[in-house]
Amino acid sequence: MRNLDFAPLYRATVGFDRIADLMDRALSADVAQPTYPPYNIEKIDENAYRISIAVAGFTPEELSVEVKEGALFVSARKAPEEAERSYLHRGIATRAFERRFALADHVRVTGATHEHGMLHIDLVRETPEALKPRRIEIARPAGVAQVVDAAVN
Repeated sequence: MRNLDFAPLYRATVGFDRIADLMDRALSADVAQPTYPPYNIEKIDENAYRISIAVAGFTPEELSVEVKEGALFVSARKAPEEAERSYLHRGIATRAFERRFALADHVRVTGATHEHGMLHIDLVRETPEALKPRRIEIARPAGVAQVVDAAVN
């Protein structure tokens, strides 16, 4: 696999180190990504998203949803069964898992619900006021403004 050097990016930019780290992780990630459990990521609105994970066989108490270090971690640990069962066919996987989703800046988790074997995690992107576009008024020196006003009339 090809290794990319992001050093020039670090020298020419300020504040984009997280993007470079994300690209580095994506390019060096193991090709065999886990496929269990299956999940969907939906865009609900301009700034709203929902992650839906199939968690059939797990109760809400056996599931864990955490946000730390700019990532969303979803994990499940099945409690050991009290009574030993004899299955003729066992097609419903209830093995432990951990899924990690990298969150963009200013994306926060607003809630999680568990219904009909699905875990729904709602997210919203909230752009801080300081980052929203704003118009800057251009001030003119007092003497220049009078000359310009006189020339216009």
